[in-house]
Amino acid sequence: MRLSVMSHSTYNKIWCNAHDELNSLLNQEHPAYPLHPEKDRVVFFQRLATLYVRYVQIFRQLEEVYDQMVHPQKRRVIRDVLDGVMGRVLELKNEMVEKEFSEYHYMDDVIQDLKLTPADIEIPIPRYFLSERSRVLQERGKILSQILKVMGVVERPKPLGVHPLSFEEAVKLIQVSERARQGRLRAKFMKEIQQDGERQRRAKDRDLGSDAINHAALRIQKVWKGYQQRKKTKRDREEEMVFLGMVLASDQSQLCSSLLAAQANKAYRWQKQAEYEEDFQRATITIADKLREVEGPDMRETMKDQIRQWFIECLDATGNFPDYPEEEDGGSALIFADKTPHQLCQYP
Repeated sequence: MRLSVMSHSTYNKIWCNAHDELNSLLNQEHPAYPLHPEKDRVVFFQRLATLYVRYVQIFRQLEEVYDQMVHPQKRRVIRDVLDGVMGRVLELKNEMVEKEFSEYHYMDDVIQDLKLTPADIEIPIPRYFLSERSRVLQERGKILSQILKVMGVVERPKPLGVHPLSFEEAVKLIQVSERARQGRLRAKFMKEIQQDGERQRRAKDRDLGSDAINHAALRIQKVWKGYQQRKKTKRDREEEMVFLGMVLASDQSQLCSSLLAAQANKAYRWQKQAEYEEDFQRATITIADKLREVEGPDMRETMKDQIRQWFIECLDATGNFPDYPEEEDGGSALIFADKTPHQLCQYP
């Protein structure tokens, strides 16, 4: 995951890099001079695997750009390219399956040559699948609710005050419960130690002989060793909590803040995407209405002149005025077709 807050220029640069890589692959797959058929099966599969891995890399870049790009027109262009790349990935995967007779392929040498990791060739589910699917699921939920209402099925009301916890809230709740449990056990253990110490002190107070100095030194040693052991136990407990992922280490606080900033930036860009898409749709309707209002009268007059000219040409060619084309035959579209008067008068 990229930790820095990316800007528009960053995603434009990723898009340009993906475009250059795609042009390179297209030139490689469609060279100026035809290549000889490859007879070596291993070499042919290596070529397919290399193309597959490189197309997957392009797909991951375009998917990231499409998810975070806010420009509506650019997103439409990227979407067309992204759909084409996904189709090519499926074609290469199908060819690899047919050549290997297996769904699983070993591409360690290709990954090593391209300096990639196995995680880099994983194909993620495009995020726009989920966002577009959520709207369909919401509409289906509304339809299902209406059907249940018509059938008389009453949905159980959700309990008041219950809301799903986020990941951070769940972790904090588990931490509080675990610390409370450890605190109760520690309090019980310390109480037992104090009781034992009290009994030993009372027993030693009865013996005021020559061993008093030794008992005092022993008591001091116990206190000091207990202090050292408590410090060690506290340090071990903190290391264990960091290892389990319950607490962030001190050197990870800056990393966590960067992750939160990146997530906030993504959410902000998603919000801007929706706003710009709405503005684009409204602008498209407004421009179409303006064109219809400004250019519409001139276009109607031009079309009327062309229809009159068509009638005159048909009259000169056949001697009779033709019938106006029916809607089933294509209507006025036949009149504006690139045909001779004889062809136009002989519809359908």
